Amino acid sequence: MAPKKLLYFDYNATTPVLPEVAQEVLFYLTECFGNPSCAHLMGQEAQKGLEGARGQVARLIGASPEEIYFVSGGTEANNLALLGAALAQKKKKHIITTRIEHPSVLNPCIHLLERGFDVSFVEVDPFCRVDPQEVARQIRSDTLMVSVMLANNETGVLQPVQEIAYICREKGVLFHTDAAQAVGKVPISVAELGCDLLTMAGHKLYAPKGIGAIYIRKGVSLAPILFGAAQERGLRPGTEPVALAAGLGKACALAQRDLQAEAQRQQSLREYLFEGLKEIFPHIVRHGRPEYCLPNTLSVAFPGHQGEEILKALPELCASTGAACHDRRVKVSHVLAAMGVRPEVAQSTIRLSLGRFTSLTDIKALLDLFRQYFA
Repeated sequence: MAPKKLLYFDYNATTPVLPEVAQEVLFYLTECFGNPSCAHLMGQEAQKGLEGARGQVARLIGASPEEIYFVSGGTEANNLALLGAALAQKKKKHIITTRIEHPSVLNPCIHLLERGFDVSFVEVDPFCRVDPQEVARQIRSDTLMVSVMLANNETGVLQPVQEIAYICREKGVLFHTDAAQAVGKVPISVAELGCDLLTMAGHKLYAPKGIGAIYIRKGVSLAPILFGAAQERGLRPGTEPVALAAGLGKACALAQRDLQAEAQRQQSLREYLFEGLKEIFPHIVRHGRPEYCLPNTLSVAFPGHQGEEILKALPELCASTGAACHDRRVKVSHVLAAMGVRPEVAQSTIRLSLGRFTSLTDIKALLDLFRQYFA
């Protein structure tokens, strides 16, 4: 008996590597494989590839190439932003973040709490949105940084980052945004956002796992959290993974080319999916408002049913009950809890996230699965 086709609706967890990206990676793995720190011809060619990729990443978010630093992924970028800022100065000891951040922001904040820093955790409303004025009220004379994610990885809800960044700029406070889920899905301009630091993760936008980048605005100083040689202008030591960086650069170029069309296509499919699910299960609960959401993300609850049980009963469906990198023992998402979602509703939640390879045929096949389940 032939295996059933898997329906992949977990693009917020990770994306496949695009064929064009894979070709770019392969070229730097097998042909132009030199160490970019070496002075010989192969090293020089690798260095050109590295800097070309840096430029591609920068263009996607409207930055200058010298403001882009390659790291291993979103987790390292978030750690560098928070810990690097804390280590770079000795006076300010207060950090503000939210209760819905990724663990790679929350855990460094807890680490800093244990080392004498003070951290304020701002609440969100029932729609998963942060109130910029609440952030403003929390800022003190000793506030070093505010860190608010651009798009939540579980609900897809976009935060009013531009307003928060403006408040921070007015008060002389650093502003960091974890944009790992947003880059490549919605237009981003670091100048328009007004952020000082921004996190990117390659495997969220069709590049390989193990590569990411951090934008550091000119004039902002971070201390290194790793120690070694002088790569990445002394901020991130270690021989640069040229092939992975080239893959990220290519993925950013493709995202920039296709962003508007893909966003419209995926949003249309998402709404078709939601309307279909609502017909099948009239009591469905949608987390967040669609007008403040990534175009590809649908977080919904099926009250009276366990999200885990639904996914077990539908082995063809690849989706998540929460963020894929969270502790599997946690039954209620910290994001949904922060939104005030009742535990029984939170436990019935499934996150369905679409991507470049999602088709209308896939949506209809998924709706057929749910019809069978709820029949």
